[in-house]
Amino acid sequence: MFKITAIKPGTDDRIVLNYDPHTSRLTDEQGRDLVEGIQTSSKYQAVVTTSVETPAGKVTPRLLKISLGLSCNYECEYCSQRFVPRAGETNKNDIEPFLSGLNEWVTTPPEKVEFWGGEPFVYWKTLKPLAEAIRVKYPQAVLSVITNGSLLTPEINDWLVALEFGVGISHDGPGQHVRGPDPLDEPAVRAAILDLYQRLAPLGRISFNAMLNRENSSRAAINKFFVDLTGDENVNIGEGSFVDAYDQGGVGASLKPDEHMGYRIQAFSELRGGLAKNFDLGHSKIAGFLESLKMQRPSSALGQKCGMDRNDAIAVDLKGQVMTCQNVSSKGVAPNGQSHLIGTVADLASVKLNTSTHWSHRSDCKTCPVLQICAGACMFLEGDLWETTCNNAYSDNIVFFAAAIEFLTGYVPFYIEGDFRQDRKDIFGQVHGVPETPQKRVIPILLAVA
Repeated sequence: MFKITAIKPGTDDRIVLNYDPHTSRLTDEQGRDLVEGIQTSSKYQAVVTTSVETPAGKVTPRLLKISLGLSCNYECEYCSQRFVPRAGETNKNDIEPFLSGLNEWVTTPPEKVEFWGGEPFVYWKTLKPLAEAIRVKYPQAVLSVITNGSLLTPEINDWLVALEFGVGISHDGPGQHVRGPDPLDEPAVRAAILDLYQRLAPLGRISFNAMLNRENSSRAAINKFFVDLTGDENVNIGEGSFVDAYDQGGVGASLKPDEHMGYRIQAFSELRGGLAKNFDLGHSKIAGFLESLKMQRPSSALGQKCGMDRNDAIAVDLKGQVMTCQNVSSKGVAPNGQSHLIGTVADLASVKLNTSTHWSHRSDCKTCPVLQICAGACMFLEGDLWETTCNNAYSDNIVFFAAAIEFLTGYVPFYIEGDFRQDRKDIFGQVHGVPETPQKRVIPILLAVA
């Protein structure tokens, strides 16, 4: 149970709330629920708490992720695949055996099929016939691809539109130079990207996927960049969270200890000021947290944020090898020492996700106030990389936590008491660990945008 001290913007009026992330109850000091219309639901089932000792299995996929390989025409600074050992490349000769074997392990049509690289369009000669066959086989499935956009052409755009693809274009807006090359610098590529946007945006099937890092930490600046680029005030921005530290490149892009408070103030100010309104992330995180309170979602029903611990989410290559997720290879080894090759589709019943650590096996997660929003950072990271990623995730998610509580109560949380890390209790760095200290300058930057 956490005790949250919050202030009404522009006043000295304070309240104290109680919150339990394991029962999803938010109450006032008298123990009265602050959410109206609570509807406890029997739909919540306990998830498998994956670990080496308790690995999750896999069944016919609802979400099927097909990895074409990890080759890419870019080399980005904090790419999650940057230092992943490369397995043998698949090619178009693998398509027929892969397709012919689908009925043996995909017994119900998947809801969604994603095609992954590397850069997927490096594999155009494989991707094109494969996706066309998948569209015929599963006509109702949502098809999706994430690309850096650099290889888009009028021909590929026509094909994506015809097959009714959803497309995410990985681009960090004004901070793209931190990540790597900028496809918008090439006039023909820029024209192709904007052409595809104009064709798919009215259908709700395209987004620009931006990641935040310490040199590109303003959602407002990213929001403005893509509005200016497209001329669309409602341009959809996907991803939008702070980077995970998959390797030293990710560590370098992460917040340093003395930068967390400044980032939280900036991110919350932009969120409250409506300057980051095009990020799906903000809407989904706040709405998801509010739903958890209304439905009193138990933490036992909470899986990992990426969803790849679910038994009906499978990442597979064209050789039929099942892997932890689409960002690793069959040659890679997880930080816990287990191979990222967790089985094959030829024996799906024997696939065991033993490379993942569910949040319930991590002490910081079990005692974290933003658990219901964060749902754990990357499920296979360990050690210093996990610690850095967890720090990024906390500073990112406490912003949405505070915004959701202000939405419900009109009061902005600024201090959290409870059995968790001392350095995380003072949310915006104004209280210096003493919540009883009277002061008028709590969260001054936030009050300016009220």
